[in-house]
Parts: sequence; structure tokens; C-alpha cells
Amino acid sequence: MNRNRQTRRTFCAAVACSAIAAPFSPSFAGSEHEHSVDVVIVGGGLGGCAAAIAALRNGLQVVMTESTDWIGGQLTSQGVPPDEHHLIETSGANQSYRELRSRIRKYYRDNYPLTDTARQNPHLNPGNGNVSRLCAEPKVSLAVLEQWLAPYEASGQLVLLRDHVATTADVQHDQVRAVSVRSTKTGQSRVLRGKYFVDATELGDLLPITQTEFVTGSEAQSQTNELHASETADPNNHQAFTMCFAVDHLAGEDHTIDRPEEFSFWRDFVPPMVPPWPGRLLDLTYSHPPTGNPKRLGFDPLGGKSTGGALNLWTYRRMIDRSLFTPGRFAGDISLINWPQNDYLLGNLVGVSDDESARHIARAKQLSLSLLYWLQTEAPRPDGGTGFPGLRLRPDLMGTQDGLAKTPYVRESRRIQAEFTVLEEHVGRENRSKVTGKPTSEIAAAAFADSVGVGSYAIDLHPSSGGDNYIDFSTFPFQVPLGSLLPTRMQNLLPACKNIGTTHITSGCYRLHPVEWGIGEAVGCLVSFALKQKQTPHAIRSNEPLLNDFQKFIRGQGVQTQWS
Repeated sequence: MNRNRQTRRTFCAAVACSAIAAPFSPSFAGSEHEHSVDVVIVGGGLGGCAAAIAALRNGLQVVMTESTDWIGGQLTSQGVPPDEHHLIETSGANQSYRELRSRIRKYYRDNYPLTDTARQNPHLNPGNGNVSRLCAEPKVSLAVLEQWLAPYEASGQLVLLRDHVATTADVQHDQVRAVSVRSTKTGQSRVLRGKYFVDATELGDLLPITQTEFVTGSEAQSQTNELHASETADPNNHQAFTMCFAVDHLAGEDHTIDRPEEFSFWRDFVPPMVPPWPGRLLDLTYSHPPTGNPKRLGFDPLGGKSTGGALNLWTYRRMIDRSLFTPGRFAGDISLINWPQNDYLLGNLVGVSDDESARHIARAKQLSLSLLYWLQTEAPRPDGGTGFPGLRLRPDLMGTQDGLAKTPYVRESRRIQAEFTVLEEHVGRENRSKVTGKPTSEIAAAAFADSVGVGSYAIDLHPSSGGDNYIDFSTFPFQVPLGSLLPTRMQNLLPACKNIGTTHITSGCYRLHPVEWGIGEAVGCLVSFALKQKQTPHAIRSNEPLLNDFQKFIRGQGVQTQWS
């Protein structure tokens, strides 16, 4: 057994084996509310949608569940415009991901009154946000994904169960035979039988239900030899999650919300971090991620991308720049608020009871509303005054009554105990230089013979519930190894979200929109190939001719497996 797998197995023993699947339920004996298909996908986020699209275009019968009424995950129900690298328009992502981006742009051209200049721009960016070349409204991304899947639903090839969560599983040895899901609206249960099961949930919900071994939190440096790993392992040390929200700004108007119940707490809250946070969380000074030094941010809804030399948070995730639309279409620009100031650090969503999870989400909502109230009443203005009362919460854009996103923006999940685990030495520039003994100018990320995708993003860990401040450093453009998608024991369950074989450290660069999409597409293709070849995914990886055939198959479907 190699060091990589031995490290993973040792750390997982105490964590994963305590998560026992729900016992066999009599409901699995047969029910009128039952579906039997080729692949059951639990979770309708970006990875789930990509897995479904790949499986469907290859002729498979699919059931996909989603815990809310919006598919799309971090792009829609979580409200976050995509975090992408600078080459995304031409390279570093699958063809289907670029098709998703093209469909979003086409939706704006077909349904919105754009200016002539904006309409003719092949790289239309509706929000002109700093963070991405495609900042758009969550509802538009939702509409695009629903239109993409609609023909499959109409034909009966896809059954899409919105507002459904997994509850129990029928597991026999290393095979999942069925999963039971329950409607959060009616309470009615359904039994989903499949040849393969995909966990595309945001938190890896299917892993404990199916007895699939997994890891949570941070590993110890002694286990992984990662330069930036903690001295001690902490399964409860997770990146912060965020309740995002959207606002526009109507100068001269007052849209100040009622003072949130927990405003006093959050206004005075200083995050207990190592290295120390520079002061109160509700402030425009934060810890600069790469250095940890205090850094001033700007905020001005009427300003450009910087104010007084500082990054203007208003434009950072702006998803509507009204100057691109004909006058009158939008009363003001619209910005998505997902900042350091509304990262929730005081508890986790993994490994806790439903009641505790709900309590943390409620408090995270109070934090976000407190941030909005602080912006409306106390934030410093460029003219020397305080407060921007013209900031208006936009529940219509988030599909909720309270104006906050439907679900938390999740940065960290349960992670499978995988055939192969991606370590910092494989992708991190500094760690890789140390391992190879060569300067970064002469090396690249580790080349994986079983690559099934690519990505490029810094290792970006937000402050954590365990008290870690930002961990942020550069990586090389990297690959997604097939081994990181294969559980060590389970044969017909595959991950398709943030739950793949990474560490706490490397999850920081594999969690972004295009990578999650690529992971999901690889899994959807893998199921199709495995069924046609009558081979297991593990056998495909271990057999070089089969692996080569699989990689040729996915490249033919527009999957990028190497950086040129």
C-alpha cells in the first residue's frame, strides 16, 4: 500500500467508520413510489447537473434529486457567480462548461434589452464583476440549466425530483442497491434503485448513509506532509460557509431594513483567528489572504472597481451593470454580497444534528443581515459620511422571502476515502518545488496518467471554524485524477461535488465552479462507459488499455484532460 493511501486510511479509521448507514428499511421491498434507472444522482448542484447531462447524452436513464426547488447549486441556490481562471474562455475547462457559459450569454441576448455594444460583445459579462468574466443573476443560470434538461424530462429519460432529500440506503457489502428519498414538501418517500449512485450533494450527504468511508476537516502535517497542513488533525475544522444576498442601490432612497436581532453581537464580533484578525468582522479592513496582513477594502455603489486605491467590494461580485442595458431596465446596479465580512465561523454543517445545523444557518443569516444593516447605517462613505440607506435587498433575485440565498454557500464537504488522494505536493507551487528540488519556473503540477479533467485556481481556504485565518497560496494548473473519484471500497457510488479525494488543503482549489462541473461530467461519462464495457470504474482505472479507451472516449465528448 502506498504512503498516500496508507495516510488516508489511518486518518479515516476513527472518522468514517463511526458513520453507519441506516439499516435496511422494509420500504425497499417494493413501492408504487419507486424508480429503477441506470444512475441515481443525489444532489442537483453544478456537479449533479453535469453528471446528469453527460449520462443523458449517452443514453442512460437518470433520476436526479435536489434538496431545494432550484437546481444549479453554488451558481443558483447559493447565489455565487463563478470563480474562474483567466483562460476560461478558451482553455482549462470542458466544452460543455463553456457551452453553459455561452447559453447564459445567449439568454441575456434573447431576453434582455442590451445596448448594441453589449449585445455584440462575444464575451458579454452582464455584471462586469471583478471576480469573473461571467457574473450573472442566479435566476438566469437556473433558467439555462432547466432549459438544458427540459427535453430529457419531457421524454421521460430524466426524472427530476426537486425538494427531495436522501434518508436511508439499502447497502449490500460494497454495493448500493437503493436509496430512499423524502419530499420536504409532502413528506412522501420514494425508493430510487440504480446500477450506479452519484453523491452530488453539497456536504457529501450520501456518504454516511451508504457506509462509504470518508474524511472531514483538516489532516495533520505528519499524515500528509503538506507544507500548509495543521500540526494536528481536526475533523471539525471546516472552512466558513456564507449566506449570500443580492442588493441594488437607489441613491436618495431609504431601504434600511429592521435592525437584526443579533446586530449588536455581530457589530462587535472580532473573529478569534490564528494569525489574528485585524479587528471587527464588520469593517472594511480584513486579513489579506496571501500575507495575513491587514488590508483595507473599499465600498462605494457609485464608484468604479477601486475606491481610493482599494478594491471596491460593490463591483467585486456585481452581477448586473445597468450601463450594459437600455435605460430603465434596471434602477441600479446589482451586487452579490459574498465577502469576508459575512463568512460564518462559529459552527459547522457537517457532523452535527439537524437542529444544530439549522441553528448555525439561522445565525449565519443574522450575520448577513447585520452586514447589510451595517452597510446601510454605519459603513464609511467616500464623502466622509456614514451609511448607504439606498441599498435595497432583492429577494426576487434569490427566490426567497428573506432576500438571502436559498442555501448556504458551502466551501467544504465530507470527502471520500479515495483510491488516490490529491496532496499539496501535487499542485502547490511551493510544496511541489520542495518535493522535486527544482524552481517553480522549471516544473508544473503532477501529471496524472489517469487524468479525467483539469482546473486552475489558487488554494484558497477561507477562515475556519477551528480558528485558522486565511490559507491562500498559488498552485500550478492541475489535473483531476480518476483515482480521486473512486472510493476505496464502494463499487457503484461516485462523488460529483466537493466530496472527492482531496485533503483539507487541496480541496481549496478543487471546489470552484468549473472544476465541480468537470468532476460531474467525468462521473456521468464514467458510468456510461462502465455500463457499456461491463466493467467497474475501479477495473477501468487499473487496466491501462481500458483507461486509455475511457480517456479517448471523454476527450471525444469535449472533456479536457491535459494542459497544453
